Formats: sequence, C-alpha cells, structure tokens
Amino acid sequence: MIRATVAAAAFVVATCAVAAPARAADWSYGARGPYTVNQPLNAYSWAGPYLGGNLGYNWGSVSNNSTRPSGFMGGIQVGYNVQSGPLVIGLEGDLQLNGADNRFAGWKFSNPWFGTMRGRIGYAMDNVLIYGTGGLAFGTLSGETAIQRESHTSAGWTVGVGAEFGLTRNISAKVEYLYVDLSSSRFGITGMPNAYSAGLVRVGVNYRF
Repeated sequence: MIRATVAAAAFVVATCAVAAPARAADWSYGARGPYTVNQPLNAYSWAGPYLGGNLGYNWGSVSNNSTRPSGFMGGIQVGYNVQSGPLVIGLEGDLQLNGADNRFAGWKFSNPWFGTMRGRIGYAMDNVLIYGTGGLAFGTLSGETAIQRESHTSAGWTVGVGAEFGLTRNISAKVEYLYVDLSSSRFGITGMPNAYSAGLVRVGVNYRF
C-alpha cells in the first residue's frame, strides 16, 4: 500500500514537472505588448508613443524673389505608432527652430520656424524601419529691407522618406528627408506674393515609452 502511494505521488510530481513548462510556454507566446498587434515573440516593436529631438540642414527658395534661404535647424518630434507584423502606421508632429536666411540685392528673407503634422507608413525588418511620410506643414516667412520688416505665417504641405534604426528596446535613431512647401502671402516690401519652399535632411533620436 505504501509503495503504491509513493509511486502514485511520484507520477503526479513528474507529470506536473513536464506540464508546467508547456503551460508557461503557451502563456509566453500568447502574451502581447500593449500597442502591438500580431507581433512574433521577441520581435523588435515599433508600436506605442515616442518623443525625441533632431538636428539638420535645409536649403530653400522664395517665389517671385531671388533669395535662397538656407541654414541649420533643430527641433523636437512626438509621435505614436501601431504595428501589425512588418507594417507600421503612425502619426508624428514636429516643431523646428530654423536658421535659414539669405540676402539678395535689397531684400533679406528668412524662415525662423516651421512645423509639420504627418502620417507615416513603413515596413519593419526587425529593428530597421523604412517609411514614407506626408501631411501638413506650417511656418513663418520673414522679409526685410533697410527700412521695413514684415512676417507672414502660412500653411502648406510636406512629403518625405526616412529610415529608423532601433538601438535598444527604448531608443532609436533616424535619418529623414522632407520637402516643405508653404503657401504664398503678399509682401509689401516686394509688392508681390512670396512663398517659401525647402528641402531638408535631418538626423534624430527617439525614446519609446
């Protein structure tokens, strides 16, 4: 009787020892992050909110004028992604301080700041994300002569491409090209409608929450 009881107990312990890891594996594979849909276990996740900063250079032109404002810029960006398999879709906004300016003849034009609000769609290869982006742009074009200065803020559009690289679970780095086109405003110093457009290249770092 004692031998039978001991044998039965040993069988139960052995069965539990084999079944427990299997259940743990099932629970592990069934787990999902709070923002990711249909992601394999241990795959790099691009999903969720993020905040970061960037530095870059832009070169532009002013319509109906010969000035070519260009210079360094820097700013911040904030965004949110959702991910399903390799497909990543998100929304990002940024605000930039810009040193782009240029003087030609009696006029000087500059773009002291601009911002964008863009959709992003990309393809993720583990910790590498290739994406396209586009949406709304807004900013200020300032013009001046020796005796007069004026500024106009307008909206426009932007489109671009980029690549982002996951360095750690929470930190990523990116390189991006954007084309920004702001609509025209009539300037008294030129007597004509003047608009600003520019191409820019920037690098940035994001922290993912």
